[in-house]
Amino acid sequence: MAQQTSDKVIEVTLVKSAIGYSTRQKNTVRALGLRRLGQTVQHQDTPVIRGMIDKVSHLVEVNE
Repeated sequence: MAQQTSDKVIEVTLVKSAIGYSTRQKNTVRALGLRRLGQTVQHQDTPVIRGMIDKVSHLVEVNE
């Protein structure tokens, strides 16, 4: 199975603190590169990144 590279870039912004949520969710937020509230990072639109966003969708906001 060939892996496709996506040219599409998405912006992920941390809009709610991960305090009070599981360590797993905190680690997912960190793995996305988010450290503080309001911070925005850019990622390639891949299934892996989309899966991470789905797991913490209540904490982040996505712009395409």
